[in-house]
Amino acid sequence: MTDASRIPTPVDTIADAWVDTLAELEPTVATYIGRFEHNGRFGDTSPAGHEHLAEAARRTRDALRDAPTTDDIDVVTKADLTRELDLALELHEARWHLRDLNVIASPAQDLRAVFDLMPTATTDDWSVISERLHALPAAVDGYVETLRTGMGEGIVPARRQVEEVVTQIARYTAKAGFFAQFAGDAAPAEGQLPAALARDLADNANAARVAYDELADMLRGELAPVAGEKDAVGRELYALHSRRFLGATIDLDETYEWGIEELARMVAEQEAIADEIKPGASVEEAVAFLEQDPSHKLHGTEALQKWMQETSDRAVAELGRTHFDIADPIRRLECMIAPTNEGGIYYTGPTDDFSRPGRMWWSVPEGVTEFDTWRELTTVYHEGVPGHHLQIAQAVYNRAQLNSWRRLLAGTSGHAEGWALYAERLMQQLGYLDDPADRLGMLDGQRMRAARVVLDIGVHLEKPRPDGSGVWDADYALQFMLANVNMPEEFVRFEVNRYLGWPGQAPSYKVGQRIWEQLRDEVAEREGASFSIKQFHKRALDVGGVGLDTLRTALVR
Repeated sequence: MTDASRIPTPVDTIADAWVDTLAELEPTVATYIGRFEHNGRFGDTSPAGHEHLAEAARRTRDALRDAPTTDDIDVVTKADLTRELDLALELHEARWHLRDLNVIASPAQDLRAVFDLMPTATTDDWSVISERLHALPAAVDGYVETLRTGMGEGIVPARRQVEEVVTQIARYTAKAGFFAQFAGDAAPAEGQLPAALARDLADNANAARVAYDELADMLRGELAPVAGEKDAVGRELYALHSRRFLGATIDLDETYEWGIEELARMVAEQEAIADEIKPGASVEEAVAFLEQDPSHKLHGTEALQKWMQETSDRAVAELGRTHFDIADPIRRLECMIAPTNEGGIYYTGPTDDFSRPGRMWWSVPEGVTEFDTWRELTTVYHEGVPGHHLQIAQAVYNRAQLNSWRRLLAGTSGHAEGWALYAERLMQQLGYLDDPADRLGMLDGQRMRAARVVLDIGVHLEKPRPDGSGVWDADYALQFMLANVNMPEEFVRFEVNRYLGWPGQAPSYKVGQRIWEQLRDEVAEREGASFSIKQFHKRALDVGGVGLDTLRTALVR
C-alpha cells in the first residue's frame, strides 16, 4: 500500500489490487518483489492459467479506464498501467505464451530461478522451499501442456531455442547440478535441518529434477522435430515485443539505420582510445595488450565477487556524498556469484521492506576463471550505482509518492537498461573511467549494445546484411557479434542465442539510452539557463519505472 503521507486514490487502489492479483496468480512474481505469502507454490502454467490471467488483466483495464485521476501521479499510473495491460493482452491474443521458450527468460528458466530469491536463513524457510520444490513438477506439467497446445496450433518456438534449453536442463539436473547442490547445501543459521525435513527436501528436489528431465525429454522428442526452422519472428510480432521492452513505439527501419551509424561511431571512438593505450595499435592489438596486463586481472570467482563488492561500495559512498541523494536502505547492494553457469550479469531489486537488498548477480560460464577488470568496471556501475540499483531501489524507497505497482513492478527494459547505459556515460563524465583501459571496456559494452540493435532488428525482420552478402540469419549474426565484441566465444554464442529467442529485448538498452539522452536534451533546451542535470535526474528517478513514452510525457509536460 502507499505511504500514509499520500491518501490512496481510486487509481492507486486499482494498481495495488493488480499487484495482489499478480502475486496470487503468479507466485514467482510475488517472490521477486518480496511478498512471501505465496512462496510455497507456483501459478497455473497451463493454457487455462494463461486465460485466467488474461481475464484478470481485462477486468483491471476496464476498472482503470473508468477511474478518475486526482493528480499528476494518477495520470502517470493510469497511462502506464493501461499501456502495460493493453500490451499484455495483445501478446496473449497473438498466442505468444504457446511458444514461450528461450535460453534466458522463459518458464524453463523461471521455474528454477525463483529459488535463488527465496529466504534460506531458518528451518521454516527451508520448509517453504521444500513445499515449492514439491509443487514444481505440476508447474512443469502445466508448461508442457501449454507448449503442446502451441504444437497443435502450429505455434512453436525456433528449434535452436529448444535444443539450447535441453542443454541447459542437463546442467540443472546433473548429479552435481542445481537441484542436487541446492538441497545438499541446505543449512539454516540455527544449525542442521530436522531429519524429516532433510528427507523431504531431498525427495522433493529429486522429484523436481525428474520433472525437468521429463521436460527435456518432451522438448527433445516432441517439440524439436516440429519446431521452427527460422529464428526470425517477423515484423508484426517483433513490433509488439519492441513496444513491450521499450514502452515506446519506434520506427524500426529508422532505428536499424541509426544503429549502423551508432556502431560506426563507437568503433571510431574505440580506435582513438586504442591509440592512447598503445600508440599505433588497433582495437584488437590494444585488447591483446591489456589481456597480458596482470594489473587488470582477477583470478577465480571469489576474487571477482570481492572486487565487485569493493567497487560497488566505493561508488555508493562517493556518489552519495557528491552527486546523488542515496538513502540508507539503498546504500546496501550485495554482489553475488549466481548458482548457475549460463553466462550473463543481472540485477534483482530489493524487497518492498529492504529485508532482501538489491543484488548484482554474475552467472559465470563453466571453464571461465579469469576476468579483466578493464572490461567489467563499467558493468558494476551499470548494474549498481548509478545504474539499475539506484534507479530501481529509489522507486521502491519512494513510498510517499508511488503505489505498490509503481514501486515494484512498473517499468520496461528500455527504461531500466537505457538508464544504465546513460549511467555508464555519466560515470565517464564524472571521471570514474579516466584510465583509457576502463574507457575501452565501457566502449566495448557500448559497441556491443549498438551492434545488438542492428543484429536484432536485422535477424527478426530478415533485413539485407550490411555487407550486402544476403539476408540476416543466425550464422551471420554470430560472426557479426564476434567481429564487434572482445569477449570469449562462449559468451558471444550465449548472447546471440539470447537475442534470437528474446526478440526486441537486446536493442532496448541502446535505444533506451538514446531516448533518455533525447529527453535530457529536450528538457535542457526547454529550461535553458535554469536547467540542472542533478534536478533532472531526481525528477526522472522519482517518476519510477515506466514506459519511455510515459516518461517523456511526465518530464516534458
